[in-house]
Amino acid sequence: MPRPESATRVDFRSPDLEDGQHLWRMARDSRVLDVNTSYAYLLWARDFATTSVIATVDDDPGGFVTGYRRPDEPETLMIWQVAVDERHRGQGLARRMLDELVDRLAVDQGVRHLETTITADNSASIALFTSFANARNAPIERTPLFEAAMFPDGHDAELLFRIGPF
Repeated sequence: MPRPESATRVDFRSPDLEDGQHLWRMARDSRVLDVNTSYAYLLWARDFATTSVIATVDDDPGGFVTGYRRPDEPETLMIWQVAVDERHRGQGLARRMLDELVDRLAVDQGVRHLETTITADNSASIALFTSFANARNAPIERTPLFEAAMFPDGHDAELLFRIGPF
């Protein structure tokens, strides 16, 4: 799939119900994310819109970040998924979406920490979140969270990355 030479406009906003199908397609087409049902992405766009972001590139859905505030730690944003459409990769869009979302939630909701889980072999996600922490001069902790044996479907172990305070 050819990449656009240069985007003329990138906009960031909370997803809405119409975006649910785009979130599902981008997750499916990533070929690396765990894909939830299309129903789950519709619910995500409805119920977690304020803690998620979608990027449109020249009015085309280009990427998304889904997250939620941890009920037991409301100052912590847990990132569920980050996806960038293949046509828009290599342009720093994932990092820009993270920055946009965290900056908004830090002001609006007092978010001071970010968490995500990453498998040990996912070098792209490790680089993304390490870069995010470094740019904010925020400490980053990596600890085991879910062992492979905890998953009933052969899923790899997941490490918890905790960044902050920022």
